[in-house]
Order: sequence, then structure tokens, then C-alpha cells
Amino acid sequence: MNSLPDRHSIIIGKNWQTAVMFVLGFWLSSSLVLDTLIVPSLYRTGMMSQTDFASMGYVVFGAFNRMELLCAALTIVSVLVLHYYHHLSERQDRLSIILSGVLFAIAIIYTYILTPQMSGLGLQLNLFEPTTSAFPAAMMGMQISYWGLEIIKLLAGVTLLRWFYTKAMGN
Repeated sequence: MNSLPDRHSIIIGKNWQTAVMFVLGFWLSSSLVLDTLIVPSLYRTGMMSQTDFASMGYVVFGAFNRMELLCAALTIVSVLVLHYYHHLSERQDRLSIILSGVLFAIAIIYTYILTPQMSGLGLQLNLFEPTTSAFPAAMMGMQISYWGLEIIKLLAGVTLLRWFYTKAMGN
């Protein structure tokens, strides 16, 4: 069986390590911008109480969710390549696969469950019914789910980023 020389595995490992650090940095920073700047700004300006906010929110968050899916896929591929080359310690190696899987699952939940359901609750489908600016009760549970998943995503992403950054600085 042919095996790659150590020099090649180090070069491949550094390239994938750089890729996963870039992807995680981009993904986490864009999530923080969305969560701490854009969403509060929309709330303060009253845009969330507009009747067409649900469709606009679906377009914006749907596009962001697709970007999150791409970042999650790149993260899990990078982690699997680095696992193949035994780039981290054995414990971190196994946990990094689990954490990248959790990040991928969160991106899938956002894209295919939470965003469509939240947008569906905000749509007014009956033109003859007066609009209400009341917050639907079911929306509160979804908001709590979103923020809980967001905290898990940030913790998992920062943990992975810290491990790969520490490994990059050590070598």
C-alpha cells in the first residue's frame, strides 16, 4: 500500500487547516454580525411589524442559511481530511468530527425547519382578515430554539477554531 511521505501530509494538513480556520472565522463572524447588528436594527426600526416582513425575512435568512450550509459542509470536509492525516490529538480528533457534525445539523435545522416555519407563521394568507402586529405564540418557541442553537453553534465553532489555531501556532 502506498502512503504519502510525511512532508506531503504536513503540507496537505496545513492547507486544510487554513481552510477550516478561514471558513469558521467567516461563518462565526457573519453570524455575530447578523445576530448583534442586523436583527436588532430590523427590530428597532419596526420592520418586523410590517406585513411583508415574513417574505423579506425568508429571502434574507434563506440566503444566509444556504451560506451556512456551504460553510458547514466545508468545515466537515476539512475536519475529515485532517482526521485522515491525524492532525489533532486522538481525543480532539474524535470530538472535532462530532462538533463539525453538530454544526452541519444546526445549519440543516435552520435551513429546512426553523426559517420556513418562522416565515410561514409571519405570512398573512387571508387578505380579508385584519392584520395584527401581535407576536404569534408559536413564534416564541422557535425564537428560543434559534437562540439555543445559535449558542451551541458559536461554542462548537469557537472550540474548533481554537483547536486548529493552537495547532497552527504550535507547528
